[in-house]
Formats: sequence, structure tokens, C-alpha cells
Amino acid sequence: MKRLFAIAVLAAIAATPVAVAAQDNGRPVLGAGRGDQDRAREARGRQMPLSRVLAMLSSRYPGRHLNTTMGDSGGRPAYFVQWQMADGRVVVFVVDAESGQVVGRQ
Repeated sequence: MKRLFAIAVLAAIAATPVAVAAQDNGRPVLGAGRGDQDRAREARGRQMPLSRVLAMLSSRYPGRHLNTTMGDSGGRPAYFVQWQMADGRVVVFVVDAESGQVVGRQ
């Protein structure tokens, strides 16, 4: 009896339609915060890859990468890189996404 009940529950779950929150240019949008990915996709070829930015930072500042987000700095696309320094302090480097230059520290 338990087996039949389990099969019925699994069948009901499998038959339940999955709702998509919204459509963006024909692509399903399943979560918030997709703007960073969209901006990066649009700027492909014009901006420095994040891997090169992180390699540059690690060569200049001993420590480790914690997190990165995309945004604007002075009207230009920028990486905001959270970096933990060797002494434990956390610094946010603002890096121009097109030139790869550090334009600020927070």
C-alpha cells in the first residue's frame, strides 16, 4: 500500500507544470540579479575577462578572492572585487572592466 501511495505522489509531482517567472528576449528568467550576466554578455569582447583581473590583483596584493559583482563606476562598466588581504582585512577593489585598471578601493 505504501508503495502505491509513493508511486502516486511521484506521478503527481512529475505531472505538475513548472512555471517560469518571466520571459526576457525569449529566454526564461528564473531568478533575480540576472543583470550582471546580461551586461557581461553584451560587453563580451570589449571588457577584460575576470580571470585576468583576478590574476593581476593576486600578483599585486597577497590574499584571496572572495566575491565579484558587476556595476558602473563613473559611467563605465566595472568589476567590484571583494579581496581578503594577507592580514585578514577585506577590501573591495573597483576595477575598470574595459581597461583592467584599479580605479578605486573601498
